Amino acid sequence: MDRDRPQPPQQQQAPEHAAAPRPPLIHSTELLRGHPLVEISHNGVLYRLQATRQGKLILTK
Repeated sequence: MDRDRPQPPQQQQAPEHAAAPRPPLIHSTELLRGHPLVEISHNGVLYRLQATRQGKLILTK
């Protein structure tokens, strides 16, 4: 009978949706360095990052 036979230990399966590693966190103060507006060059394109009076960020080309 199978009931008398020792059962192999059950393997735990990894969750289907394993958490992805978080990207690095950079605070806006590090980018802005006290300025309300900075320019960022990315792949040869110039972008502007601006902090508003309401504390929001605007990224434009």
